[in-house]
Amino acid sequence: MRATLIIRDRRILADGAIIEVVIWQVPTPVPPTTHGLKYRLFYGRDGERVVGFDNERGKGDHKHVLGIESPYGFTTLAQLLDDFEAEIVAIRGEAI
Repeated sequence: MRATLIIRDRRILADGAIIEVVIWQVPTPVPPTTHGLKYRLFYGRDGERVVGFDNERGKGDHKHVLGIESPYGFTTLAQLLDDFEAEIVAIRGEAI
């Protein structure tokens, strides 16, 4: 089985900020994760990442918020998207 693209979305907001979401269903979990998703969620402006959620081999699920990396407790795809949006809204001070 090959990886299957689930979501690929890129939006440019009125202030020039970029939101990009790329999520793949993968045949084998990306170690040390146990779910079958590979993902990269990005919010940035002025050429810098402000918020990012991703999983990579060896690191697993984690997030980057204002330059600080911390583990992320992945539960579901829907929750991942909600958590990503919540971080953006908290920083922007407004809904996106």
